[in-house]
Amino acid sequence: MAINVYEVSDLGKLLAGNTYPGRGIVIGTSENGQYAVTAYFIMGRSENSRNRIFTEEGENVTIYPYDESKVADPSLIIYSPIRVLGGSTIVTNGDQTDTVYDALKQGGTFESALDTRTFEPDGPNWTPRISGIMNVEGGKFTYKMNILKSVDEQGSDCARYTYSYPAVPGLGQFIHTYICDGSPIPTFSGEPERVSIPDDIDAFTRHIWTNLNEANKISLYVRYIDIKTGKYVSRMINKYNR
Repeated sequence: MAINVYEVSDLGKLLAGNTYPGRGIVIGTSENGQYAVTAYFIMGRSENSRNRIFTEEGENVTIYPYDESKVADPSLIIYSPIRVLGGSTIVTNGDQTDTVYDALKQGGTFESALDTRTFEPDGPNWTPRISGIMNVEGGKFTYKMNILKSVDEQGSDCARYTYSYPAVPGLGQFIHTYICDGSPIPTFSGEPERVSIPDDIDAFTRHIWTNLNEANKISLYVRYIDIKTGKYVSRMINKYNR
């Protein structure tokens, strides 16, 4: 049977059949070609990882503890998943957001910044670091995605993959930390998945949130950037609110 490598999936269906994709990044273009779109969600199984909320701080987004008294290890749960520098919007699942931001300010690149980082030191899972950058400038939109993951079960070294994409109306790429739940949790494999992106930010936000596993979903952030003007609208959902 022939395999259609250009098939575009419904993001909700991918999420509904997976109890634990972990943290996920979607980047792409709305169906009408007007918006550069990103979505970032986090999930959690332990009390420490579930104890989080998203907070908007100007153009940026930062994760803070919902209940500071319950923070066991802040190193992997408190970070800024979204930071903006000029026409570049950086989206990641860890503090490598700052690494990329600082490198760009100094004239470096997305790739060179991530070459200095590796996967998370949480063996035996060795959670991948997933990252994306959206470049909206001069009425044009391009983006890149990257994953840093262990080459083996021992976490002996890091494999690095970067993917570059043009803006294609209605098409996005979805990358997440885990294939599914497990012990240890199996790392994401293959290229970012092709998913459809609608024009309506509210419909897209609801579709993602509704299909994330109810027990494990924690927070979701969605941003639509007008490619011509650079102005954006956003939606944010926290399972726990202060």
